Amino acid sequence: MSDKLSQQDVQRLLTDPSPNTRAEMAGKVAQHFSATDLTASERVLAEDIVRIMARDVTTRVRAALAESLKTNAGIPRDIAMSMARDVEEVSLPFIEVSTVLTDDDLVEIIRSGSSEKQTAVAKRPNVTESVADALVERGSEKAVATLMSNETAAVGEQALVKALDRFPDSEAVAGPMINRAKLPVTVAERLVALVSEQLRERLVAKHELPNDVAADIVIQTREKATYGLVGGAGDADLEKLVVQLRRSHRLTPSLLLRALCMGDVPFFEMAMAQLGQVPINNARLLIHDAGRLGLKSLFDRTGLPPKLYPPLRIALDVANETDFDGLDHDLERHRRRMLERILTQFEELASDDVDYLLTKLSDLTAAA
Repeated sequence: MSDKLSQQDVQRLLTDPSPNTRAEMAGKVAQHFSATDLTASERVLAEDIVRIMARDVTTRVRAALAESLKTNAGIPRDIAMSMARDVEEVSLPFIEVSTVLTDDDLVEIIRSGSSEKQTAVAKRPNVTESVADALVERGSEKAVATLMSNETAAVGEQALVKALDRFPDSEAVAGPMINRAKLPVTVAERLVALVSEQLRERLVAKHELPNDVAADIVIQTREKATYGLVGGAGDADLEKLVVQLRRSHRLTPSLLLRALCMGDVPFFEMAMAQLGQVPINNARLLIHDAGRLGLKSLFDRTGLPPKLYPPLRIALDVANETDFDGLDHDLERHRRRMLERILTQFEELASDDVDYLLTKLSDLTAAA
């Protein structure tokens, strides 16, 4: 076989009915198409041969051509789209890697293609945010799960939220999402709640625990995990997290108490502002009112149970009075000192209302 593409190659392609011959020609065309020393006329001839082969009636021939050209960045876009729109045997390997396909091309494939083609797009290296958005909006569960597994894909916060909204019960989507290198705090909290609910169902089903017992275990687990997200959140993320917790009815009294007992006054301030529906700056002024009337007036607006006010008042006072020592592991020592002081003051309250809170605080002390 000649090393140069020639008119005889075109004639052989048009006249030889053998699929083996045509598949062999696909390899030759691809080899020479990648060469850098083609003349202008040879380039035009190669493109003409590729266009003919891309319309071949035999899938095997088209598949051989697509496989050979999938990494070629010099093929014309119309040829690339012809391969991408072909049957899956031809198109999938090409869609996964071809750099000729633009973001607009990929979005078109997502909107009009099968689940397998959508999944091929999701496997691509360095999927852009616009393509990821289209996948989450229109893709199948398999495609979205594949996207979440793709660490090189740029998946924005809104896309992550949309994926959870579309597939709220899908472990295939949530599992790889948990393993992503970085998650927005609001998405992480949604995943915590999702995993906690699955835990409750397993506790009830497999261990025959009463629903209320299982729910109590789950609430403690969820709140501990949720609070673990707070430490890395800036002011903007903290507000988004607290808003989400309030809207989903997960901004619970015990979570507020947990935050205070851990010395996290900013979380408590943001939570009280959201529950009381007042601006955060106003909430801070009320919470830290030297006359002590501000916190009570804000508390009364929140709808929190009245029995929670005394322990919250104590916890806030202790949080304000307990300083870090600045030495190694000062955060752990700070939290332990706080919890010990709060427990001591709680024990002076002659009320059955704080029994549950005392139990929680004991758990917190052990954890600290």
